[in-house]
Amino acid sequence: MARGSECLLLYMSIMFLLFTVRSSRAQQSSENGVKTDVFLSPKFVSEPGLVSDKFYYNVNFPRGHIALKSFNGEVIDEKGNPVPLHETYLHHWAVLRYYQRKGIDTPRHHDDHIAVKNSGVCDSLSQYFGLGSETRRTATYVPDPYGIEVGNPADIPDGYEERWLLNVHAIDTRGAEDKLSCIECRCDLYNVIADAHGRALPVNYTGGWKCCYDDRKCRVKEGFEGVKRSLFLRYTVKYVDWDASIVPVKIFILDVTDVWTEGDESRGLKARHHCLDEYDVESCPVGTADDGCIHTKTLNVALPTGGDVVYGVAHQHAGGIGSTLYGKGGRVICSSNPTYGMGDEPGNEAGYIVGMSTCYPSPGSVKIAAGETLTLVSNYSNSQRHTGVMGLFYILISDSSAKPDAILHAPAEAHRSRTTSDSGWAVALFGVGLVVLAIFMFYGNKRGDGYGAITG
Repeated sequence: MARGSECLLLYMSIMFLLFTVRSSRAQQSSENGVKTDVFLSPKFVSEPGLVSDKFYYNVNFPRGHIALKSFNGEVIDEKGNPVPLHETYLHHWAVLRYYQRKGIDTPRHHDDHIAVKNSGVCDSLSQYFGLGSETRRTATYVPDPYGIEVGNPADIPDGYEERWLLNVHAIDTRGAEDKLSCIECRCDLYNVIADAHGRALPVNYTGGWKCCYDDRKCRVKEGFEGVKRSLFLRYTVKYVDWDASIVPVKIFILDVTDVWTEGDESRGLKARHHCLDEYDVESCPVGTADDGCIHTKTLNVALPTGGDVVYGVAHQHAGGIGSTLYGKGGRVICSSNPTYGMGDEPGNEAGYIVGMSTCYPSPGSVKIAAGETLTLVSNYSNSQRHTGVMGLFYILISDSSAKPDAILHAPAEAHRSRTTSDSGWAVALFGVGLVVLAIFMFYGNKRGDGYGAITG
């Protein structure tokens, strides 16, 4: 029995070593100055109906004074296989930047950390990157000669260091009674009457993120059984070392639910934004032709600064049929439309939004003036009711006066690969120690196109 325990310890130690090296490593490659790092999030356990809405502090991320070129992610299993949306729905992932007081692992008090938000306009949407079900087929690359500047030592307060937070919100819909209602977070299917903080839900709140918080379960079919499994978000970051050739861009995220109060400088009043993040779409009247069942929500808003539009993309949920951002006089700044899957395989799941079209204007061709009134329009099919949908628009803007040098960094795929991760190797060495200990004990004794309904 003792010998069996020692064998088991040896086996577990070796598996621990292999797993920790695999899960914490960064696969890095570089071509034409563009570096690519691939990381895995900490694992989250999934089972039929279960919601995972995790916040991971101080995740692996490129360090130093760099320009971010792209960020994307997808859910995978323990073997590295992509997981389809009809099994685990990726409600969203988001990556946020913050400064952490040195010597503290996880922020516990307000003074321990400083949130480094994007340029606006919603306090609740401070992420640098974020996508949902569309993540596999939506371009996030920041074109040359532009980049998102991070890691500048001059910006980091004394006694602090730059870190990154990753939020992953996923819903296991295997065996769900109603998959669409599960991913739209209908409160009755989650048996929820209060939010994650125990506060009673508003009387008319019947679905949305307040009902599908971490560890809640959506109702599954009676008798359905499915295995627990460990999943990860595999995320890929492209970046270049900062230099004078790069033109910095500002990130703005607009929300069609924003309740905007215009500022008045003469009275010392600043503009105020109250972004609700989500809204409901009621179904159209019975007898309306499908092509007439379109729900439109509109926002008029102004940005505090202007410049050249470098990139644009919308974020919508199932039922979305496109979004457009207009400038003064009705000129189109960017239109972003969804692609719906038509199969079963990851990246083409029928009924789900699997991609959003993006805008890459020629440098200097599309401008937004400071204080210019913009109009955001978000359209959904309302042939059926939807809850907790979103109508966001993400744009990158550069200073029109910036004069970049001629050095450009071409987007390139991986060629030269190596493995790097200081924290990963620390854990790995700990695993080695376990293996050595186990061996000693043993021998001492001798993982837009055509909206269609999501079905169960």
